[in-house]
Amino acid sequence: QVQLVESGGGLVQAGGSLRLSCAASGRTFSTYTMGWFRQAPGKEREFVAAITWYSGITYYADSVKGRFTISRDNAKNTVYLQMNNLKPEDTAVYLCAARTGYGFSRSVVGYNYWGQGTQVTVSS
Repeated sequence: QVQLVESGGGLVQAGGSLRLSCAASGRTFSTYTMGWFRQAPGKEREFVAAITWYSGITYYADSVKGRFTISRDNAKNTVYLQMNNLKPEDTAVYLCAARTGYGFSRSVVGYNYWGQGTQVTVSS
């Protein structure tokens, strides 16, 4: 069992930056692929970024590529999402997710554990 707690959200002007953190409980964090998703009001939850546990390879949605960076610190059981050049369309609740096994997924159903989310609001 893994518990995930996100932090770092807030209100920022367009063009600004935020860094989200996701702290995980449990001793097997280093064997989980970690992902970030987001959900805006009235919209489906969408993939943002992921980082595998076995290779450290990262994956991004086209909408955030070049602006967002996912990273992980296994010693701290924490995954980060650095978000730069934020746009109003990035406004959403951002959720951290963990996936067991190999491979990665852009789909919600591909992840076993979820955090509660943190709100990010970007004003124009």
